[in-house]
Amino acid sequence: MTPAVPERRPAGIVTRGLAAAVDLGVVLTLLGLGYLALVFVRLLLSPQAFSFPAPELLMSVTAWLGTSVVYLTGCWATTGRTVGSLAMGLRVTTRWHRRVRWATALLRALACVFFPIGLVWVVVDPRRRSIQDIVLRTVVVYDWRQDLDTVTA
Repeated sequence: MTPAVPERRPAGIVTRGLAAAVDLGVVLTLLGLGYLALVFVRLLLSPQAFSFPAPELLMSVTAWLGTSVVYLTGCWATTGRTVGSLAMGLRVTTRWHRRVRWATALLRALACVFFPIGLVWVVVDPRRRSIQDIVLRTVVVYDWRQDLDTVTA
């Protein structure tokens, strides 16, 4: 006998916001590690003339946007969870509770990174959907299970 699947309630603004804050921390950590890797490569290639690289604004913003999109896309397309989602017990799925496809995950990541204010729509929507969820037909639900059996491609 298989256990009953718990109800997948849509996540609210507070939980989603906390998950997004954790994910922002993950992206910033990845950027910091990338900077340290660059520093070590420069040190190995030219130890006598070594100096710390000065991050430029345009390059930093581009790296942040690119890292965010790649991180979100990869997490949502493979498990439906980012680190923040895992910490808050959330999962991004299709309306039919299936894993989102790579193209949908990429479009959702782009929408979330370039239009983050769309998340605020969760407050007024009776089904707790963001603008991104409405347009791409996704849903963010509470899901504490670790298995991927019930979320299929």
